[in-house]
Amino acid sequence: MTEFLIHSERCFIDQGFLEATLHIKNHKIHDIYEGYHVIEKVPFLDYENLIVMPGIIDAHVHINDPGREDWEGFDTATKAAAIGGITTLIEMPLNASPVTTNVKAFKLKQEASKDKLHVNCGFYGGIIPSNKNDIEDLINEGIFGIKGFLAHSGIDEFPNISKLDLEAIAPMLKKHNIPLLLHCELTDNHVPEITNSKSYQEYLHSRPQHWETNAIDLAIDIQKRFDIKVHIVHLSASEGIKQIKQHKQETNKLTVETCPHYLYFDAETIPDESPIYKCAPPIREKTNNDTLWNFLLDDGFNFLASDHSPAPPERKQLESGDFFKAWGGISGLQFSLPVLYSEGKRRGLSAEKLILLLTKKPAEFLGLDDKKGVLAVGFDADITVWDNAQEFQITEDAIQHKHKATPYLNETVFGKVIHTFVNGVQVVENSNLKTLQQGKLLLKDK
Repeated sequence: MTEFLIHSERCFIDQGFLEATLHIKNHKIHDIYEGYHVIEKVPFLDYENLIVMPGIIDAHVHINDPGREDWEGFDTATKAAAIGGITTLIEMPLNASPVTTNVKAFKLKQEASKDKLHVNCGFYGGIIPSNKNDIEDLINEGIFGIKGFLAHSGIDEFPNISKLDLEAIAPMLKKHNIPLLLHCELTDNHVPEITNSKSYQEYLHSRPQHWETNAIDLAIDIQKRFDIKVHIVHLSASEGIKQIKQHKQETNKLTVETCPHYLYFDAETIPDESPIYKCAPPIREKTNNDTLWNFLLDDGFNFLASDHSPAPPERKQLESGDFFKAWGGISGLQFSLPVLYSEGKRRGLSAEKLILLLTKKPAEFLGLDDKKGVLAVGFDADITVWDNAQEFQITEDAIQHKHKATPYLNETVFGKVIHTFVNGVQVVENSNLKTLQQGKLLLKDK
C-alpha cells in the first residue's frame, strides 16, 4: 500500500495521547485528522486502543558488519530492530573490521549494508590516535558524530585516545557542529587485585565509579574550552551526575544517555560465572541505579539507547564463566521498549515521557528532527504500534538476533510491539516480520 489510514484512540501527537487518524501517502504522513476519519477507497487500519507513536530511534548500536558479521550483521540486527519497534538506528564505528576511521572503511560499511537494511540506518565515525587527518573527510561523507574511547575499546584496531587527540580534532568538530561521543572511563591502577575471575563483584570493582567521573571531568573540560557538542554515552556511575547537572546549567552542548541494562538489572542479583551480563562500564549496585532512575525522572538524560553489542557465545565465555576474558557487551536491541516500559511503570515513569526519550529526543540529538521522531504532517511515516497492557515472556523463538544469548532471556515484561512501519511500509504485522529491505541508508545532511 502506498496510501492508507491508521486510526487509534491513543495516537502520540504533540507529546500526549489523543484519538486520531493518520493519512499515510507516498511514504510520508500526508495528513492527521482528529478522531475517527475515513476516506473513500483508501485502506483503513483501525488499531483501536493500541498506542500509535513515532518509530523508535536508537542512537547507539553495534552491528559489527563488515568483518565480524558472525557477531551480528545488518540483516539480523535490523530485523530485530523492526520487531522491537525501532525504525531508525545509528551504528557505531566498531566492532566492524575495518573500523570506521576513514572514508574507505566507511564506504565498505555502506556496501556491506546493501540489501540488508530492514530499518533506516546511519553511522558514526571513529577517532583513534592515528586518524586525525581523516576526521573532516568522514564528516563530509555524512557521519552523524565522532566516537572515541578513553579506555581500551576491547579490540586493538580501535585504540583509546588521549586529551591531546581530542584537542587536535575539536576545531573540526566545532566548524561542522558535529558531536563528539565519548566512552567515559579513564583507567588507572587504583583497583583491587583479581583473585576470582568468575566473580561478578570482582569485575564490578575492577571498573570503579571514579574511572567514569574522571573521564567526565575531561569531557567537560574539552566541551568548555572548544565550545563543541560533547555526548557522554552509556552513563552507569551515579557519582557522575552532579558534575553533569552542574555543567548542563551552563550549556546545552553537553548531552548524556544511559541504557536499559543499567536501569533494569542490579549488581546484587547478577550471579557469578554469568558473563552474559558483562558490559563496560559495568551494571552497578541497586542504590546507584536508583539514583540513575531519579536523574531520568528529573529529565536529566537527553535520551535512552540500547548500546547493543552482541558477540558469539564463545566470545562471551558462557561456558567458562570468566568475566575478565569475556566480551563486554549486552545484546538487547530488540527489547528496549518493553524492558524500559516495564521497569518504568514500576518507577513512576509515564509512557509519554518514555516515548519522548526514545523518539523525539534522539531525533533532536541527531539532527533528524525535521523528518523523524514525531507524528506530524510531512514527516517520514516511521510508526510503531504497541500494546502497553500485554505481558509476555522473552523466549529464544522470538529473538531475531544472530545469537540468542541475552540477559533478557526468560524475563517477563509488559509492552509488546504489534506493528512497525518503516518509510510508510508495514515491515512488522502482528509481531511478525512482513516486508523486508524497506530501510534507507541515512547520511547526515551537510
